[in-house]
Amino acid sequence: MEFDSIECVSISDGIDEDEIPQLHHQHIIRSQFSSSKTNNNSNIICDGNNGGISIHPATSVHELLECPVCTNSMYPPIHQCHNGHTICSTCKARVHNRCPTCRQELGDIRCLALEKVAESLELPCKYGSLGCPDILPYYSKLKHEAACNFRPYNCPYAGSECAVVGDIFYLVTHLRDDHKVDMHCGCTFNHRYVKSNPREVENATWILTVFNCFGQYFCLHFEAFQLGMAPVYMAFLRFMGDETDARNYSYSLEVGGNGRKLIWEGTPRSIRDSHRKVRDSHDGLVIQRNMALFFSGGDRKELKLRVTGRIWKEQQNPDEGACIPNLCS
Repeated sequence: MEFDSIECVSISDGIDEDEIPQLHHQHIIRSQFSSSKTNNNSNIICDGNNGGISIHPATSVHELLECPVCTNSMYPPIHQCHNGHTICSTCKARVHNRCPTCRQELGDIRCLALEKVAESLELPCKYGSLGCPDILPYYSKLKHEAACNFRPYNCPYAGSECAVVGDIFYLVTHLRDDHKVDMHCGCTFNHRYVKSNPREVENATWILTVFNCFGQYFCLHFEAFQLGMAPVYMAFLRFMGDETDARNYSYSLEVGGNGRKLIWEGTPRSIRDSHRKVRDSHDGLVIQRNMALFFSGGDRKELKLRVTGRIWKEQQNPDEGACIPNLCS
């Protein structure tokens, strides 16, 4: 369902054996219980008596820690079959406990030697090409990357499950060219939303507009969705950047009619927070249907809402230690 007019004045869970891809390399772990002497006939050789580990010089440790099925880095528990081929715990369930290399049953053998090797590694963040300078212990790498400030952003478009990720400038172009989102310059806005039958709300009706001010990009959302038995209308702003930068800005939204008005002031949420998370937290201007129809005037059978607002930047006053608004002209 869409608004009749808008006016702006400013992997599957299981893998069969036949589906297992051909492996480009093998991960081999062998235990030598009869001798403490190591050799180079396999990638890693574990000495069961002395706990020694030898790594074949032609194979990097990073390659050894790559799961042969999903090609992701392996983390404990790392499993191996009786022939020493390794696999990550996630893929072990997906291949139905069958080794993807030799097709033997995997069982419950842990590759403790490879897990111990991983403990000594330090690797760069995978977002190093995007600017992250951090070098991390192997087992801390995943946690860091999940919250890395240099990680790409998800597309903020709310109307579909868009899988596109990228930096801010890439996403702005994507929103404009692929989602046909309206783009506006300036820090004030004046939107008029019209709906001929405001009683019809199926799942969610959404509108997204992108504003460029202070050299930053902001997403203005306007939505109608079902809350309980009645539809509500909601407007909120998201900042295209991280939460720490979003706190430098504030915004206000105002809707009114018939001599009444509602005003919302707040801090824009980062697009790191999903659209659904922000909407479901009601962190924005929320208008009940009866109030929306009252603002619309007339016979209360048509929705006519005018939402105005502005964005400003909070600046620190060095003398008083207080934030003062810097309004965009």
